[in-house]
Amino acid sequence: MIEAVAAMSALGTGLGLMLGFAARKFHVEAPPVVDAIDAILPGTNCGACGYPGCHGLAEAMAAGEAPVTACTPGGRDLALELAQVVTIEGDGALSGMAEVEPMVAFIFEDHCTGCTKCFKRCPTDAIIGANRQIHTVITDACTGCDACIEVCPTEAIVKRVKPKSLRQWYWDKPEPRLGAASTERAA
Repeated sequence: MIEAVAAMSALGTGLGLMLGFAARKFHVEAPPVVDAIDAILPGTNCGACGYPGCHGLAEAMAAGEAPVTACTPGGRDLALELAQVVTIEGDGALSGMAEVEPMVAFIFEDHCTGCTKCFKRCPTDAIIGANRQIHTVITDACTGCDACIEVCPTEAIVKRVKPKSLRQWYWDKPEPRLGAASTERAA
């Protein structure tokens, strides 16, 4: 018994030292811009951008393979922050991106069969429920990534505008007044 414990301890220590040595020898430094982009991205790894997580998108943006508008749950504000890090001049890359309201998933509970397919696919655990029970969405946790909509066999899940509540209420964007700005400049 003691010999087996000693052999397993020696084997574990030896393999651990080899892995530690290999990690130091073959370590590849990521460019600092990848870390900067990854720090700005939401980190939910929802896959709405088409890349395997936020770090994969950060690497693609740093290489110039992905646009700064790829993270749809982040919206225009996130794209503006990313444009500053990736150093895109002006607002040219964002001119085609319209300002949209945040979207979240909504489950029609009378159509839900409780199959748990949406529950398993949600990257942010925004869907609650159990097997053969009705599911619902926690709107504060939902990013609107469409992962649950794709797998629902009864088409009980749709996207809706995120409802305003006291917890996440925001002011509507003001309408630009072109006439007032031009008269102020002239004076």
